[in-house]
Amino acid sequence: MPPAASSVHTTPADGSHSLRRQLRLRDLVLTQVLCVVGSSWVGIAAGLGRAQALTWIAAMILFYLPMAVSVIYLNREMPLEGGLYVWARTAFGDLGGFMTAWNLWFYGIAVTATILYPIPTELSYLIGPAAAWLPENHLVSFVIVAAVVLAITAAAVRGLDLGKWIHNIGGLSIIIVYSTLIILPFWAIARHQPIHYEALPLQLPQFNMISLALFGQMLFGALCGLEYIAILAGESRDAARSIGQSVVLSSPIICAMFIAGTSSVLAFSRGHIDYIAPIPQTLRNALGNSGLANLFAMTAILLVQFRLIAAASFIFTGVTRLPMVAGWDHLIPVWFTRLHPRHRTPVNSVAFTCVLVLLLLILANIGVHAQEAFQVLSNAAITNYEIAYLAMFAVPLVGSAALRIRLPRWLRWTSIMGFVATLFSFLISAYPFVDVVNPRAYAAKILGTTLISNVIGYTFYRTRNRSKTPAI
Repeated sequence: MPPAASSVHTTPADGSHSLRRQLRLRDLVLTQVLCVVGSSWVGIAAGLGRAQALTWIAAMILFYLPMAVSVIYLNREMPLEGGLYVWARTAFGDLGGFMTAWNLWFYGIAVTATILYPIPTELSYLIGPAAAWLPENHLVSFVIVAAVVLAITAAAVRGLDLGKWIHNIGGLSIIIVYSTLIILPFWAIARHQPIHYEALPLQLPQFNMISLALFGQMLFGALCGLEYIAILAGESRDAARSIGQSVVLSSPIICAMFIAGTSSVLAFSRGHIDYIAPIPQTLRNALGNSGLANLFAMTAILLVQFRLIAAASFIFTGVTRLPMVAGWDHLIPVWFTRLHPRHRTPVNSVAFTCVLVLLLLILANIGVHAQEAFQVLSNAAITNYEIAYLAMFAVPLVGSAALRIRLPRWLRWTSIMGFVATLFSFLISAYPFVDVVNPRAYAAKILGTTLISNVIGYTFYRTRNRSKTPAI
């Protein structure tokens, strides 16, 4: 039986006293928008055509709502640095906590590289046709992305007194971009452009594997992330209250951005949707490549670029905190817990994370087979994140009795809904919604990578636990 909630996580709570509480409610709300609202999901949703609105609404009811209430109540009960890792360790003990953190960590490393990898493609849209060569030049692309990695590493060492402003500006940037995206159809209609625009189309999706795969992508991949800010609870002011408030305040904004933004992408898609960069594509289709409209499009695309960098910075920051907190609990070497003498940030963990992200980006640029391996890791990362979410939704259902008794009984019903929705997304995630050479091989690679990553994590935990060696 897992240890009682009151007996778990005392060391990290003490360790968090040496962290600086930099994050206010304003910072948390903008960071929630930054973390959840990606720039590519409106393109993926647009693949459903006029069925996108009902699909978004269904995903929000079945997954987003259960996620939101789970984050509010679990954080209120355990407002400690480490977030979901702490909740899982309190509910399921050391192994459950470690494996949850492992899956979060694997996801964070891979998704940071994934977010940064398209920057050269986005820049080519920013500059225009003259830069169409940029994404294909692997050396120049890597130099650009590596420079960004080193910059966010320096910001992570400096701490959230700088990092929160990067994240805030990133959140404001994506809000401005989506506001522009949502206004564009009305601007085009006023100028008598030949577009077909429906703000809220109400058509049922077709029941086939492609629609189910797209729904699975939207259900989890587009809407997850509200709990991530809780990793920084020890660096938030009045975390028990402010993190829950940030969920309530940001959620209507997030939902409106996704639905209305997808409608705009559909209006300007012209029969082809760029799934990698749908917003820059939409801006270019609407505003063209010359004159004042071109300058406006370039500004909006530049804001998308900054959102990508800010989102990578935020996820990178969260990833560096997980080894620190696990080190407080003596589940990994205490080397990861050492703080910068001035900035009070986990400098060793930051450096280790930087090296791993750079290695992944090198892998993505050294050949066709390496690029395929990088893509598999990137796609598999979301399934690792889904495993962590399954643990979160399981807390009110099968977690320690001492914890469950302190949570509202009705939370079990929303947790069941969220668990089933996440499990569906996990099972359907291996089905490709774009053309691949061999769908079965694709599925085997995704699920196999997820299995191998968890076997490695479990083996590491058991080996370290069995060895009884002193922490270094």
